[in-house]
Amino acid sequence: MDRVFFEQLAMPLFDQLYNHACWLTGDRADAEDLVQETYAKALKGFGSFAEGTNLRAWMFKILRNAFLNSRSGLKQKTGYLEDEETGADEAVAHEVTPEALFLASESQEAIFAALERLPVAHREIILLCDVDEMSYQEIAQVLDVPKGTVMSRLARARTNLRKELGASAKEAVR
Repeated sequence: MDRVFFEQLAMPLFDQLYNHACWLTGDRADAEDLVQETYAKALKGFGSFAEGTNLRAWMFKILRNAFLNSRSGLKQKTGYLEDEETGADEAVAHEVTPEALFLASESQEAIFAALERLPVAHREIILLCDVDEMSYQEIAQVLDVPKGTVMSRLARARTNLRKELGASAKEAVR
């Protein structure tokens, strides 16, 4: 295993991993610890990484597993939503997407607050897709679920985000 080679490949992902960890944990110190643990585990297991495969998805999967195994992740895990495959044929594309709402919104704070109110499973999938710009296939690798589950989970998460944004807008008017 070449530590320098690992650093060349993995360090450019640091900011993405840290931002994702901040959203998962809700705390900068916990996020720093989580990213540090992720890099330590990735370095230790780098010999098993198959060159030519998706390093970003591999690193995000390590981060996610480390989070779910942490104390704060265990609390979230109990409320973590497991999809029923009913409704898997739900349309993923909507005319009003969270991105469109974001662009139309006057306040980023409303978006961030709405994201924070979502269940971790929904927040995570929106972040992986819309912030980290992962493909459905990459997200499926990170979450260890079929691509169809990613699509149905994302549709539900976006619906919930729209509801949260609508509730925030109604509260602001009152």
